[in-house]
Amino acid sequence: MEKAPYKVIDAHAHLDELPEASSDILRAKEQGVVVIAGVGMNRNSNERILRLAEEFPGLVIPCIGLHPWSVNEETVEDDLSFIAANVSRCVALGEIGLDYKAKSKKALQKEVFRELLALAKRFGKPVITHSRYSHQSTYEMVVEAGVEKAVFHWYSGPLELLDEIFAHNYYISATPALAYSKPHQAAVRKAPIANLVLETDCPVQYGDLKSKPEHVLRTLELAARIKELDPEEVAEATTRNAGRLLCIHF
Repeated sequence: MEKAPYKVIDAHAHLDELPEASSDILRAKEQGVVVIAGVGMNRNSNERILRLAEEFPGLVIPCIGLHPWSVNEETVEDDLSFIAANVSRCVALGEIGLDYKAKSKKALQKEVFRELLALAKRFGKPVITHSRYSHQSTYEMVVEAGVEKAVFHWYSGPLELLDEIFAHNYYISATPALAYSKPHQAAVRKAPIANLVLETDCPVQYGDLKSKPEHVLRTLELAARIKELDPEEVAEATTRNAGRLLCIHF
């Protein structure tokens, strides 16, 4: 893969799940990825993300959270305490949200999400949300909490809800699933370019592609094709958007 002629940001990467994270991060940098937002799912992954951010200052920015898949009655108190104690070290809270197909109880998911949204509001942090089968509820809780900056990660939900999401100047993110997911394609097609960011959600497997941060360039290519825009225009806009969302200064 030749280095892209433009700068891109991977706005959502599970770097702690990459077996060779350091080399993958450096490889992405070589390809034109200027920032990677490392997201956490529980205490262990949050700790790993914070360490990677220290190892790659400015290149990896840390986002810590408690993913709905990781909400567990036995560990939730410790997970939340760690996030509260380290909120000043992160640029955003994520990955957080709701998942109505997850095993964890909906009531506990909502309680955790509400607490994390309140923390984000208190410290002025953006949030990176997970909203599988829970798009409306997730959106309503973000608005109710008064959070000013939010991204609805890998959005594949109802198109009519996007009007409300964009009216609040929130963002959605595009992933390599644009290659085959009709709902995801429809959402990205509808999104104003000013409300779109790019990501990989690595190391998610997309067909034959086991994603790494460098594959945000694949997301760029697919998003540009779907929106019928020049890749350079999409790169410039989404990089600018991610900078605003995550308070990145170039």
